[in-house]
Amino acid sequence: MNQPDHQRLEMHGAFGTDAFGRLAEKAARFFGTPQYIVGQTVAVLAWVVANSTQLHLGFAWDVYPFIALNLLFSLQAAYAAPLILLAQTRQADRHKIRSDRVDKNHSRLERAAKAETDKIFHLLQSNTDLTVQDKELPQQVADLTRQIHAHPRSGTRAELAAASPSGWARGLKLGETVPL
Repeated sequence: MNQPDHQRLEMHGAFGTDAFGRLAEKAARFFGTPQYIVGQTVAVLAWVVANSTQLHLGFAWDVYPFIALNLLFSLQAAYAAPLILLAQTRQADRHKIRSDRVDKNHSRLERAAKAETDKIFHLLQSNTDLTVQDKELPQQVADLTRQIHAHPRSGTRAELAAASPSGWARGLKLGETVPL
């Protein structure tokens, strides 16, 4: 795994060495495999058969109720339980780090989406304003045209420039008259 140093430091176990934590995880994974369960079952059956029938030895070293076997199970449980708990703690730590990264990424994406949404909203608002202006413009031109045709008179460039706030009459030559 190519993890940066700060991420590897965050994965250290309670005992301070990552090797021990990795060993605990391997042991915990092995305890949950079918191979381990079948192997342990075969070993227990062999133990019971060897001690019940006194095969090949002529004596039984652990007679019924199999106290030595019980002691071995207790010893195994005494070591397996903490190893499994350590492995679970390390897994929970990894999950939390990953979850924090996912949360940060989601927050960043939400901010980016909000910014893009705001941009689109402003563009739509500008487009709406331009559409309204575009719709009003022909009406204004028609109104001005009616006003011009309602007052049939001539004017000089100065009079027309003064009468036209947008300055459309500025393009006339000096002294030229335009019928209104």
